[in-house]
Amino acid sequence: MNKGLFISFEGGEGAGKTTQIQTLKTRLENEGHYVLLTREPGGTPEAEKIRDLLVKREGGNWDGMTELLLFYAARRHHVETLIKPALAEGKIVICDRFSDSTHAYQCYGHGVSHDAFEKIDALVIDGFKPDITFLLDVPVDIGLKRSKRVNDDTQVLSEAEIEDRFERLDSSFHGKLRQGFLTIAKDNPARFCVIDALQTPEAISTIIQDKALNTLKVGANV
Repeated sequence: MNKGLFISFEGGEGAGKTTQIQTLKTRLENEGHYVLLTREPGGTPEAEKIRDLLVKREGGNWDGMTELLLFYAARRHHVETLIKPALAEGKIVICDRFSDSTHAYQCYGHGVSHDAFEKIDALVIDGFKPDITFLLDVPVDIGLKRSKRVNDDTQVLSEAEIEDRFERLDSSFHGKLRQGFLTIAKDNPARFCVIDALQTPEAISTIIQDKALNTLKVGANV
């Protein structure tokens, strides 16, 4: 392929993004595509340092606007030094979260104005968006239980290193977050693929892989 494809995965805590990202990566590589897997905040050494401030339990006590600015500082570096060069080389980039998460968490969750978000997004990355965004939707109570169970099963880090700063916020925040994601998806139907994350992992994988492969096929014929 001459043109890369940028895919993002979104969803609240415990939606199952990690499993689906890895499954899609394997399928695309088996089909002969070069896949770059990355994440936000993070993806570059510089952006990973900002990630520590945002997602670790003892990363800091930031208000919504400060979080927004930190996310976009990391995102600017990530986009310009990793994502855009990879796409220019014809690679498929799969990103665990992107600007839709910032929109949902900081605006719908923390009350930052949508106007401020849009202006900063335009200034910093000129409205750069994924080609496809998969939103894995799960009820808040189920998602938080899943996330806690995974963290309890794999906990080997010190408290300072645990990446659960957002997960520890109350359920009302996560309820606003879920509705925010669904609203963003409704406003961007051409880009979003909303998936019921209560389905089996196999059923979810089929939907995701079919969508990604069909998009690649259409792109190759353009």
